[in-house]
This record gives sequence, C-alpha cells and structure tokens, in this order.
Amino acid sequence: MGDLTTQVHDFNPGIASSGLFWTIPIEPGAIKVDPATGEARLRVHALKIPDFHDLLNSIGLVPGPPPIPSRVSFEVRWAGHGAQTDIHDPTFGFSGHYVTGPATIDFTASNDNSDVVYHSDPTDQSNPGPPGVGSEQNGVFFH
Repeated sequence: MGDLTTQVHDFNPGIASSGLFWTIPIEPGAIKVDPATGEARLRVHALKIPDFHDLLNSIGLVPGPPPIPSRVSFEVRWAGHGAQTDIHDPTFGFSGHYVTGPATIDFTASNDNSDVVYHSDPTDQSNPGPPGVGSEQNGVFFH
C-alpha cells in the first residue's frame, strides 16, 4: 500500500451513505467495448471529484483537512487481439469469455484552485495478468 505518511492527494468520489465506495455513474458514451476482439476504451474528461488528501482521511479513519474540489481526466485503453480465455466455475456460479492484450492509462488530476496538474507516466506502465476484456455471466445469469 505504500507509506501513507507521504501521501498528499487522494482523488476519489468518497463513500455513499449506502456504503458503496469509490464508485460513481459515468456517461454511457464514455466506454466503448468490443468483446470479440478485446478492444475497449474508457474515457472521462474533467470529472468533478474531491481530493481527500490521503486514504485514511477519505475513509474516515483519521480526521484531516476537508476535501478540496478537484477534477480528474483519464483514458484507459485495452488493445485486445491476444489469447482467448474461457472460464466456467460452477462452484462460484461464474463463467466468462475474455480476450487478453496490453492496457494503458493516461490520467491527469488537479485541484480546482491550483495551477498544478498531476499526470500519469506513459513510459512506466506494466500489465500484470495480462488484462482481458470480454463478457461474463454470474448469479441468476449463470448457466
């Protein structure tokens, strides 16, 4: 997890009263997926989101400064066209078909009242796994 004493930004949507955390709706057009090839793109621009300063403040474990209004933009790309993988697990009621391939992310974040912009490093990304895009069935949809 890293050294939390050196963290100075934690951009996330917070925790809803229902307990759902770090999850918010996005526009339907923000994502494009082709499960057959494994290609996909998720693109969000200037999403209003608070900066909680650090993880412990964002989850309410320690008091900290109030969140700062901020914006994040990101684009995640899955290249696909790799190996195809099928999973069928009746024990956990889950099956899926995935196509692997490398993935990259471009990310920027900034506080609304600051000229400082934080950028991801496109030259220092790795893909453990490898990543995959596909379709799955679980719960009542499992067969």
